[in-house]
Amino acid sequence: MQANVGDTLIVHGHVVGQGDRRGEIIEIRGPDGTPPYVVRFEDGSEHLIFPGPDAVISPA
Repeated sequence: MQANVGDTLIVHGHVVGQGDRRGEIIEIRGPDGTPPYVVRFEDGSEHLIFPGPDAVISPA
């Protein structure tokens, strides 16, 4: 998985009725666009994320 600053990380919900979480990648800590990423989610929280198979990158 590779990303650029400004791309959107979408983490799909694990439970029926649980929505997707979307956030903007604001920092890339791995080499050449690889994880981990610092992501600012829609609620304003920022987290260091190692995306799993439930996550996709949407280019900016």
